[in-house]
Amino acid sequence: MTTTAEAVVPRPRRGTHGQHEVRKRRLFWPFVAPAFALYLIFLVLPTIATVVLSFTSWAGAGDSPEFSGFTQYARMWASDSFQYSFRNTLIYVFVGGIGTFVLAFLFTMVLREMRGGKLVRAILFFPNIVAPVALGMFLGFVFKYQPGKQGLANFLLESVGLTAAKFLDPANVTWAVTAAIMWASSGFYITILMAAVDRIPPYLYEDAELAGASPWQKFRNVTLPLTWDVVGVAGVLWTINALKIFELVFVLAGPGTYSPPNNAWTLGIYVFDRSFGSNGTPDFGAACACAVAMIALVTVLVLLLRRLMRRDAIQF
Repeated sequence: MTTTAEAVVPRPRRGTHGQHEVRKRRLFWPFVAPAFALYLIFLVLPTIATVVLSFTSWAGAGDSPEFSGFTQYARMWASDSFQYSFRNTLIYVFVGGIGTFVLAFLFTMVLREMRGGKLVRAILFFPNIVAPVALGMFLGFVFKYQPGKQGLANFLLESVGLTAAKFLDPANVTWAVTAAIMWASSGFYITILMAAVDRIPPYLYEDAELAGASPWQKFRNVTLPLTWDVVGVAGVLWTINALKIFELVFVLAGPGTYSPPNNAWTLGIYVFDRSFGSNGTPDFGAACACAVAMIALVTVLVLLLRRLMRRDAIQF
């Protein structure tokens, strides 16, 4: 009887959940393959080609790449132009980043309890809509130095009895661009941080206020811990964007010329100059070597930032 009973027991049929998983697996590659192909063609392969060409001497069309080992890297590190570019880029990353996030945090503290905060947030975001070239042209008029016909910045300085400054002089243009970037970029990060602040339950601020917390204490003990993950992402975005700064410096530091003076360069301008050749002969090997240095720098900075910003997520 036992044998007969076992024989008539129906075999388990595959459930609908199992069939759904099989269908998902079948659809995986048809959906992923186009995106993967584009990623491979437009990012992975060019990156590999850049690394390979950085070990060659190549003047572009009509010339054949010749292997030169680490010669391009040695020349690059010994070049004054690269040292200026590297220094200025780090200034934009660290000084500009600190200033931008200080402004973003200050506005976040104010806008959270301000009537019409969303309107102000939209106004602050406006510079990010404008193309960097147009923004650079506008700031060129603002920082203009011309006795008798000063730009807005020098007009305000002279109106209060101060001496007009040559903001766009090669020795000062890096700091003028840093200030411009802080002003233009802060609205973007204010928007990101305010989106994170909007998620925080209001009763946490009410409890802090009942306990007698000051605005700074509410920010340090409530806002910052509960938006820490968003701050980390914003820091990564800033690092990547700051390393690619090109248009704003190119327009402000070198209007009407082929390229800005060497002491105002960034790594992006260094790659541009070596690619198109300020002396008429491009050097794609040197340009690729600088591009590889940029990839290495952004990788190191992002990894360090992610490690420094690593904290356990706070549930609320």
